[in-house]
Amino acid sequence: MTAFTNHFLFEFKTGLRNPSAMMMFYLLPLGFYAVMGFVMVAINPGFRELLLPAMIVFSVMSGTILGMPNGLVEFREAGIYRSFKINGIPAVSILSIPALSTVIHALIVSLIIALTATPLFDAPVPENWLALLLITFLAAFAFGTLGMLIGVVSSSSRAVVLWSQLIYLPSILLGGMMIPVALLPETVQKVSGLLPSTYAMQAYFAFAYNQETVIDPWLSVAVLLVSGILALSLSIYLFNWDSNNQTRRGSPLLALLVLLPYIAAVLIGFIQ
Repeated sequence: MTAFTNHFLFEFKTGLRNPSAMMMFYLLPLGFYAVMGFVMVAINPGFRELLLPAMIVFSVMSGTILGMPNGLVEFREAGIYRSFKINGIPAVSILSIPALSTVIHALIVSLIIALTATPLFDAPVPENWLALLLITFLAAFAFGTLGMLIGVVSSSSRAVVLWSQLIYLPSILLGGMMIPVALLPETVQKVSGLLPSTYAMQAYFAFAYNQETVIDPWLSVAVLLVSGILALSLSIYLFNWDSNNQTRRGSPLLALLVLLPYIAAVLIGFIQ
C-alpha cells in the first residue's frame, strides 16, 4: 500500500509539473468553459441549460481521453514498464495509478465548474447535488477506463491521437453537449448512442435536474457502468509490458468489445 501511495503521489505531482498535462487537465477544459460561458450563452441563451453538465463531461474527457493515453504509450516505448515488471509491480497498479490521478484532476476541474456556473453564467442549479456527484464519478470511471484502453492498444502516439479524436470530437458534436439529444434527427440519435457522453448527459438531466430524457436514465447508468468494467478488464488483459515484445496475450482488435454495451443499447431501442 505504501508503494502504491508513493507511486500515486508521484504521478499526481508529475501531472501538475508537466506543461502538456496541465494543458489537458486544466487549461483546455477551463478555457473552453469560459468561452462557452461568455460567448455561447450570449449567442444562444438556451445553452445555459446544458452548460454545467456539458462542461463537466468535457473536462473529464479532456483529461482521460486526450491527456492520459499518450503517457501510457510513452512509458511503454521508453521501456519503463520492463523495470516495473522486474520489480514485481502488477499491471493493475501500472494502469490504475495514472487513471486515478487523471480522474482526480478532472474532478477538481469539475468542482470548479459546478461552483461557478451559476454565479458566473446563470446556469440552472442542480436539484440533486448528490446525483450530480455520483454521475460525475460514474462518467469519470467510464471515460477513465476508456482512455486507459486507448493507451494500452495504441502502438504509437499517432495512434493515440487517432483513437482519441475518434471519440472526443463526435462526443462534443453529437453527444448532447452542444445540442440536446432530443433535437437531433432520429438517425443521428442512433449514432449518438455509441458515445459515452450521450449517456452521461442523459443521466445528469434525469437524476440531477429531474428532467424528462429520451433515454431511460437507468439504462444510461447501466451502459456507463458496464462499459467501464469492460474497458478495465480489456485493458488489463491486453496490457503489453514492452513495445518490442511481438507476442501479446490478445489482439488489439479485442478492444472493440468495449462497444458492446452501446451497440446493445441502440439495438434494443433506447430512444423512447
